[in-house]
Amino acid sequence: MIRIDQVTKRYADGTVAVDRLSLDIPDRAITVLVGPSGCGKTTTLRMINRMVEPSEGTILLDGADIRDQPVNTLRRSMGYVIQNAGLFQHRTILDNIATVPRLLGWSKPKARERAAELMGRVGLDTALAKRYPYQLSGGQQQRVGVARALAADPPVLLMDEPFSAVDPIVRKGLQDELLRIQDELGKTIVFVTHDIDEAIKLGTMVAVLRTGGHLAQYAPPAELLTAPADAFVEDFLGADRGIRRLSFFPSAGLELRTEPVVAMDAPAARLTAPADVPYLLVVDTDGRPLGWGAPDDLTAGAIDPARLLNHGRPFTPGRDSLRTALDGAVLSPTGWAVAVDDEGRATGVVSQQVIGEAIRTAHAAGREDVTAAR
Repeated sequence: MIRIDQVTKRYADGTVAVDRLSLDIPDRAITVLVGPSGCGKTTTLRMINRMVEPSEGTILLDGADIRDQPVNTLRRSMGYVIQNAGLFQHRTILDNIATVPRLLGWSKPKARERAAELMGRVGLDTALAKRYPYQLSGGQQQRVGVARALAADPPVLLMDEPFSAVDPIVRKGLQDELLRIQDELGKTIVFVTHDIDEAIKLGTMVAVLRTGGHLAQYAPPAELLTAPADAFVEDFLGADRGIRRLSFFPSAGLELRTEPVVAMDAPAARLTAPADVPYLLVVDTDGRPLGWGAPDDLTAGAIDPARLLNHGRPFTPGRDSLRTALDGAVLSPTGWAVAVDDEGRATGVVSQQVIGEAIRTAHAAGREDVTAAR
């Protein structure tokens, strides 16, 4: 565990970046520091590996004061990932990743073997090993940065807005990759971001800081969204925090309808929709959704996919949340969400009304849990 105990950082001009901050950062979890500019997020992160020295207070790593060991030894025991990756432009990708093991005295072959292994772990093609950073995309460079931070297998990983410089699609992929890696490796990760959506998605615990380095609230994401500590936290979470909260409600219990699902070569007898479903979901020969069609517009045995309405964004029950299911229903022109399995085959459809009822049930259960906890 990392314990930050009454830590203050005061600069020579009197500016206080962090003010009497206390946090217990749990092992094998992702703790996210989030807040507006000037709230001390990065300063706090850098004090953990002594890139910035605290003015007051102590930081303990597994019960030992971090000032009791040489600063270079401390830093080499922690992975560090920054925005834009911070790669050495004159070194190949393989040698960038092998940097810390080489500093620790590993032989070149052993360090490069470890680097090649990590390229696969972070989703990089090993064919990129002999390229240089400028030859990679921004997202690939960030993956190299993560691999380099993991190269010496450090127990602690510090990440300072590592994904903020890439586009939203790449950013989502990097976030998913980090969660996958964390499931496999179980590192103690401290992650800095200004994006509350990123904090909610990644964090096991989220620390919301206010300007001046004061802690506003420290809680799991679901609790943060359910019960903001004050008006500042509520405003920072935004007006759509209720929608974000749906990310923590599972979609596994949704009652799916299968009778509106028809194959593109369906006979005339199958092209009749139930009374409460005005459209049919057409799937291909492998069972993957193609789109929605009104029964009167479909021709038995020869459905034209080009005439179908977009089926929206599917969700996978049990893996995706009620938020994802609701998003699929809202994006669908029919108001129905399409459920698929892990292979992308349609398993049924569900209406906005049914999703809404599931949300009300989940909210009621959540209120009962809060009451029981009190």
